[in-house]
Amino acid sequence: MIISVVPEIIAKPGDKILNRPYADLKPWHLGFSVGMHVQDLSFTHNGLMTDDGEKWVAEVPSFSPGFCVNVLASLRLHKYLDLRLTPGMYFGSKGVVMQDALGDKLNRQDVKSAYVVVPLDLKISGDRMRNVRPYVSAGAMATFDVSKKRTEPLLFNSSDAYLCVGLGADFYLPFFKLNPEIKFCFGLTDILHHERPDLTDDPESFKMTQALSKVKSNMVVLTFYFE
Repeated sequence: MIISVVPEIIAKPGDKILNRPYADLKPWHLGFSVGMHVQDLSFTHNGLMTDDGEKWVAEVPSFSPGFCVNVLASLRLHKYLDLRLTPGMYFGSKGVVMQDALGDKLNRQDVKSAYVVVPLDLKISGDRMRNVRPYVSAGAMATFDVSKKRTEPLLFNSSDAYLCVGLGADFYLPFFKLNPEIKFCFGLTDILHHERPDLTDDPESFKMTQALSKVKSNMVVLTFYFE
C-alpha cells in the first residue's frame, strides 16, 4: 500500500504520465513509415528559337500528391544524434505542360514514376518535453525509377540524387513512438535525356528537348514514422 500511495502523493496535480521513458536509450530503433509527397521539376531554358519561329518553354502547373512507404533502421550515436536509414518506395506523377511562348501551340505530358529510394539522414534532436521531442534532419537520398519508360517528348533518367532537410517531432505514446516529419528534397543532377535517337524521325517532339539546358527534380514529403 505504501509503495502504491507514495508516487501519487509526490506527483503534482496536472502532471502527465511519462510514456516510454527509456525508449531513447536503445542503441537501435526499428519501424516503418507511410506518407505522401509531391514532385516538382525545375526547368532551365536555353532560349532556342526554331526555324519555324517557335520558342518552347515547360512548366509543372499543378501537383498531384503521391504515396510513399518506407522501413526504418535508426542507430543512436549520441544523446542528441541518430543515424537513420529509411529505404522504401515513392509512387507519384507530375503533369508537364510545354508551350510555344510566341504562339498558341501546346503539349501536355503526364510523367508517372515509381521510385525505389534510399535516404540516409542525421537526426538532430532537442530535449524531451514530457511526451514530445522536436528534431531536425539533414542527409542525402538516392532514387531509382523502376516505372516503365515510354517514348515521350521529354524523357528523364532513371537515377537521381537529392539533398534533404527535414523538421519533425517524436510523440511518445504508451506503446510506440509516432514521428510526423516534413522533408524538403532538392535534386542534384540533370535528369533530362538530351540525346534522343528515338526522335530522329519526329523533329516536332525533339525540339522540346532541345529547348532545355537542364531539368532538376524536387520533392516535398510528409511522413509518419512508427517506432
